[in-house]
Amino acid sequence: MDDIAPGIRIRPGDRADAPAVLELLDAAVAWMNARGNTQQWGTTPYSRKPGGVARVERYLSENSPWIAELGGTPAGALVLDSGPSPQLPIGPADEPERYVRLLVSDRRHAGLGIGAALLDHAAGETLRAGARLLRVDCWAGGGGELVAFYERSGFTLTERFLHGDWPGAVLARRMG
Repeated sequence: MDDIAPGIRIRPGDRADAPAVLELLDAAVAWMNARGNTQQWGTTPYSRKPGGVARVERYLSENSPWIAELGGTPAGALVLDSGPSPQLPIGPADEPERYVRLLVSDRRHAGLGIGAALLDHAAGETLRAGARLLRVDCWAGGGGELVAFYERSGFTLTERFLHGDWPGAVLARRMG
């Protein structure tokens, strides 16, 4: 467990965290939609998407989940894997890597650095796993705000892709 930023504690997650992660995801969809962003994650709450609950439960039981808590309450989640989703047109790296499969934070606490703290934790986990490459893919639409967030967090844009009509980007962060 890490106390990375004041008041933020990061702990390992597990399947019991599924309701909290689904709540974070549902709130993120509502927040994006309220700002006119309906393309990134759609308009259906994540917990009501076909396969959404099962996907979150799988992430929390088959990967490396981490929960950021603020005052003992989940305020963010990160899931690390050994590579990108096979459903996306992203090739594996030619070296050991850790891959951010999910990053979500509670928008009620925007500006406190929860997402950045989770990404810094992921960088440490990458090194502990003996890898030096951390990658993530994200929505690259809108004004590019999400890509810019990852760039501010030490990532470099390495490629762009389309998944249907969904514009995506892959970013990498090297350690050591």
